[in-house]
Amino acid sequence: MIELTPQIITLVVLSGAIVGLFLGTFGGGGSVLAAPLLLYVVGVEDPHIAIGTSAAAVAAIALFSLIGHWRGGRVKWPCAIVFAMSGLIGSILGSSLAKITQGDVLLLGFSAAMAMIAASMFRQPKSAGDPDVTLTPKMVFQLAPIGLVVGLAAGFFGIGGGFLIVPGLMLAVGMTMTNATASSLVSVAIFGAATSANYAISSMVDGRLILLLLGGGAVGGVLGILLSKWFASRLRMARIAFATMIIAVAGFVAFQATQSLMLA
Repeated sequence: MIELTPQIITLVVLSGAIVGLFLGTFGGGGSVLAAPLLLYVVGVEDPHIAIGTSAAAVAAIALFSLIGHWRGGRVKWPCAIVFAMSGLIGSILGSSLAKITQGDVLLLGFSAAMAMIAASMFRQPKSAGDPDVTLTPKMVFQLAPIGLVVGLAAGFFGIGGGFLIVPGLMLAVGMTMTNATASSLVSVAIFGAATSANYAISSMVDGRLILLLLGGGAVGGVLGILLSKWFASRLRMARIAFATMIIAVAGFVAFQATQSLMLA
């Protein structure tokens, strides 16, 4: 385990603040930066520990955000629960596979997932959909397989998977993006918790870092919400800039992982 010197503590808190800032500003995507920050800024050496630890932080942040959406009546619980429960199986399978995957190979795949998340942010969000959607037996059979696949990806890469969950919910049941975004947090929290618990069984989670990340994330999240109001008229441009930054980080992670694999 990494030694918690004052410098390391400061770096972890700042990393959490960065993640929270982007989550608060853009409502998604920021959590994918947690593992790279732990690896390349804080200095965590094992990619599995970085991913397992960041998954727990992502789950906690999603749960906190879910409470606000729940109070606002935006969560479509029947649809969200079906998606999350089927995806739970996938997240356990995915994280189990990730634990036995070589760290640098895992990071190479993680960089590809980052690029996909960034690409999804370039799309113009749509608000079309049925705000009064109700779950039917047919929808259950549409939701379950999509949830399983998304959970598998989320578990393997240690990411929340919101960028896949939102379009998955909209495609399967036709709900609005607002409802899909709110409902996706149920899956993000469950997938992250299951992934982190699976890693924790193998002693690949650092609880100290989780607490520090969340402390910084809370402050960053508040600042992000304030920033999002300032960005209101130019949010599209800001999202594109953020997505571009994620692609740059993905390229750096891929470069580092490839170098390590070539030297192995």
